[in-house]
Amino acid sequence: MAVLVIGWSIDESILAAEHPSCLGRGAGRLTWASMWARSSSRRLCALTRNVQSPHFTITSTARSSIFIRSSSKMSNKFTGHQGVQATDYVQDRDTKSQEALYAASNGAPQPHPYATQRAGENGPLLLQDFHLIDLLSHFDRERVPERVVHAKGSGAHGYFECTNPIPDLTLANLFCEKGKRCPLSIRFSTVGGESGSHDCARDPRGFAIKFSCGVAEPLDEGNWDLVGNNTPVFFLRDPAKFPHFIHTQKRHPATHLSGGDDSTMFWDYLSQNPEAVHQVMILFRGIPDGYRHMNGYSGHTLKFINKQGEWVYVQLHWKTNQGIKWIPAEEANGHSPDHSQKDLYYSIEKGDFPSWTLFVQTMTPKEAEELWEKQKINVFDLTHVWPQKQFPLKEVGRIVLDENAKNYFAEIEQIAFSPSHLVPGIEPSADPVLQSRLFSYPDTHGTNYQQLPVNAPRCPFRLGNFQRDGAMAFHNQGGRANYLSSIEPIEFRPPVVDLDKTHAHFIGNAVSFLSAIRPEDFNAPRALWERVFDDGARERFVKNISNHMGNCHHPEAVKRMIAIFREVNKDLGARLEKATGVQGYPNLQDLTFNGSHNGMGNGLKAANNTPSDKFARNTENPNGAPRAGTHNEGSAQISGKQ
Repeated sequence: MAVLVIGWSIDESILAAEHPSCLGRGAGRLTWASMWARSSSRRLCALTRNVQSPHFTITSTARSSIFIRSSSKMSNKFTGHQGVQATDYVQDRDTKSQEALYAASNGAPQPHPYATQRAGENGPLLLQDFHLIDLLSHFDRERVPERVVHAKGSGAHGYFECTNPIPDLTLANLFCEKGKRCPLSIRFSTVGGESGSHDCARDPRGFAIKFSCGVAEPLDEGNWDLVGNNTPVFFLRDPAKFPHFIHTQKRHPATHLSGGDDSTMFWDYLSQNPEAVHQVMILFRGIPDGYRHMNGYSGHTLKFINKQGEWVYVQLHWKTNQGIKWIPAEEANGHSPDHSQKDLYYSIEKGDFPSWTLFVQTMTPKEAEELWEKQKINVFDLTHVWPQKQFPLKEVGRIVLDENAKNYFAEIEQIAFSPSHLVPGIEPSADPVLQSRLFSYPDTHGTNYQQLPVNAPRCPFRLGNFQRDGAMAFHNQGGRANYLSSIEPIEFRPPVVDLDKTHAHFIGNAVSFLSAIRPEDFNAPRALWERVFDDGARERFVKNISNHMGNCHHPEAVKRMIAIFREVNKDLGARLEKATGVQGYPNLQDLTFNGSHNGMGNGLKAANNTPSDKFARNTENPNGAPRAGTHNEGSAQISGKQ
């Protein structure tokens, strides 16, 4: 009897493979690969069970490896071969070069990778040389289009462990049992730069986490993607601005220079969209010293829903346990271009596993309305933050990275996140930028990206739907019905969240929406300058800003920016005038912005002087905040402080 090793080493016992539900759990350490393997083994069992073939049996050994035992050399059945290939990723991931046989992509063994076929010893090459054509054609296509944002990234695998369950807030299973672990993968990144850009660039950092909530019982909910940054706010709150802003982070269309040599586009945009000033204050505070020494934030407001159907607004923060560290701007270029990648990879390799503590801030719908009415803080505004004294952080768990990728491209470059990947108990808020990302992210990834192993949901059940075909369809759901069939009915699970009670409170006419800059937009940046920055931080900030403005070739943009910073603090405006040698505008009330309505004066100046009251109505709530009465009585709300 021939034995084919299809599986993997798992540091836990696998009791049986007669049926997927027989897979047991042990006390050993679970790696990312073993977690993927466990869910794959369930699918493997289902495959072989469905074949009904006497040629294959599945057994487990003392090494806890899954074997397919063949009673013949190889099955002639397509399904038998497919049973081997369908679980081959983990085996291939852990195979050493010494265990592989060199072959062309069609599996035909080749005697040497450098040999070619010629017409005689000094003649031309032969077109029939498939090995050479196969080699060159694949090489010509090795590069995929880089991400339009977050192109330069690093990542690793690990787990989330719940330390303080919150079943009163959410029915999401990963938060409902102390000690429960959930595997995860994280991709860090810079935002605006290209794939080969410097890790120490002046740029926000992406901090995206994929929680695989379908591996260990009772985590059977699929993947949850928490797609955040290392800053609690962003440059904008109007979703249509995002492509325009990102264009200003790229190379100039004429000079092809990036922001390090020509910052004109960057400052021109910011000077016309003053709501970005809070993010600018944070951005020029410092450059993170690698990914291990920075925090992460959801930025957007989400909703948590408990088993009773009650809900609450929530923000998530994950704080580094390695301590915050910055790189001085003048030293940044002295570091390796891959400084963050190198620091993360070798820290994990030597067993110094980075970790973060996950916290939540919660706010009831009534508190959200009062926060706007009394303090003009908008929970749907990506440029605002929630005061932590009013809404304290509550610890819920820790995030640990303890496993590097075996193959960077397969496990980090190809990993894909979306804020729309939610699990029961977690829902989006009405934040307009979040709403736009719910569509934009999966649309960017294209078709069938969730069939890639690093993206595939690891569920204890056989996932089925009616999505078929498309480019690179690897699992195409066999011959199952591709519609809702009464002949072969698919199974369903009853809903656990009442969407009507969670989202039914928004009713209104269609409006043309664009936010306005208002006095409250400067409260948080002012607190950052006056109460958070010390004298040294203020000096570094002015130096960083003025040096960066030195590459701006549009004086009008600098004059406007100084006026914006003067609104944050008069001394800050004066310092920048001295550092740049440019006299800024005295105030914002008299300015018109091409990207935002101006609500700093008595009236409302329409963006770009657009002459229409249908475009810029002064409603006393131009920024879409939840005013008193926004949440109707039909929505179930968690009452009281959490």
